Amino acid sequence: MTEMSPLHFKENAIRALGDAELQRALGNMRQGFIEKRTKAAERLPEFDALRDKAKEIKDHVLAHLDLYLEAFEKNCVAGGGTVHWAKDSAQARDIVLNICRLVGAETVTKGKSMVGEEIEINPFLEANGIRPIETDLGEYIIQLRNEPPSHLIAPAIHVNKEQIADAFRQHHRDLSPERPLTDRAALLNEARRALRERFLEADVGITGANFLIAETGSTVIVTNEGNGDLTQTLPRIHIVLASIEKVVPNFDDAATLIRVLARSATGQEMSVYTTVSTGRKRPGDLDGPEQFHVVLIDNGRSKLIGTEFQEVLRCIRCGACLNHCPVYGSVGGHAYGSVYPGPIGKVLTPALQGLENARDLPNASTFCGRCEEVCPMRIPLPKMMRHWREQEYAKRMVAPRVRWALRLWALAARLPSLYHFGARLAAWWLYRRGKKGRGRLAKVPYGEGWTRFRDFPAPLGKTFQSQWRGPRRHRRPSP
Repeated sequence: MTEMSPLHFKENAIRALGDAELQRALGNMRQGFIEKRTKAAERLPEFDALRDKAKEIKDHVLAHLDLYLEAFEKNCVAGGGTVHWAKDSAQARDIVLNICRLVGAETVTKGKSMVGEEIEINPFLEANGIRPIETDLGEYIIQLRNEPPSHLIAPAIHVNKEQIADAFRQHHRDLSPERPLTDRAALLNEARRALRERFLEADVGITGANFLIAETGSTVIVTNEGNGDLTQTLPRIHIVLASIEKVVPNFDDAATLIRVLARSATGQEMSVYTTVSTGRKRPGDLDGPEQFHVVLIDNGRSKLIGTEFQEVLRCIRCGACLNHCPVYGSVGGHAYGSVYPGPIGKVLTPALQGLENARDLPNASTFCGRCEEVCPMRIPLPKMMRHWREQEYAKRMVAPRVRWALRLWALAARLPSLYHFGARLAAWWLYRRGKKGRGRLAKVPYGEGWTRFRDFPAPLGKTFQSQWRGPRRHRRPSP
């Protein structure tokens, strides 16, 4: 059983590597998101220019975040909405519960919301006698399985259709146990049938927000299923959960971000639905909520402003960094023990939960740089992981043997003669050991994490510097 705590990342990762079903599901992800994102970017010549513009927009907002949040509140209230400010998860949960109790809510439908997962709103509502129903298909599946999401945009990517069928047979008891559930269409139709009833009976609908428009006080969600629209228009009350960095100045800026969001996330030109909500239902409107509430959640984000981690607040939750990360692609999302897995989680989770509670995450990286390369917001994730590692060392959270190894390395790095001698000795010794295994090493000192699962290539017996000083140095490239 995966321990949902970042402190158990190493144990969870080992368990995930041995999970055949998980590895099969992750293999499907590698073949999908990466290729689609590449093709979508190639079809848009100005894609990189849009990324630069998107970064500029978010940097401007973060430099003036207080002004844009105040403008959003003012315009949201003018449009018939109510804005609530929550400094942390507990305050956000209490705000939602109080709104639900004012209307005697018994059932709440929910659109997909990562910040909702962050504040753990579902178990809190259940503990207070209110039934939350996830309406996004992936979220609905993992709710039935009593699991957290394993991906930012594909929460059930870790399960296969046979596992989904098992969950449906267990929970949809009113249907024949002999019914066929062998293809995706059958699973989709059954989920749609179950959820339609929930939409109609819900007293409150809760959604997230991809963007908050300061100029109009509007909220924007992008979805592919339409469940978000039903969640926010059918119930009497619509509650929006949004973290404070989601605000943008106007619709033009939101449009720029939307153009890079879908292409980076799913390889689409645009998501199927882009829905704007501005205030409560007005006279003459055919549908819409009687009350419109926006809960703005800080939860530690304001502390990042002005620090070396401010740039992480540019994230628009596209999931591209997860899709291209070799570590995430090997262990999946649950191994991280956090709402935010993958490279973005390695930076954001220590910020939200404290480095002492997530110290393994910034170290779970190959530093290949793919996350930064594909990020539509050009967030320098590897650089910020290094900052966390620096803090980990400064706070003496590193094991003593690792600290001594780093000190020896630093000493050698400052003394070139000692460094070259040590490098030559290590290259010769590893080469001699590798010859017995035909150039591969089954064990390497301090390399157990690698050699537990695969052999290590043995060096050729000479250091790079010695080879560079040899004949290769004088060769000229062919014309």
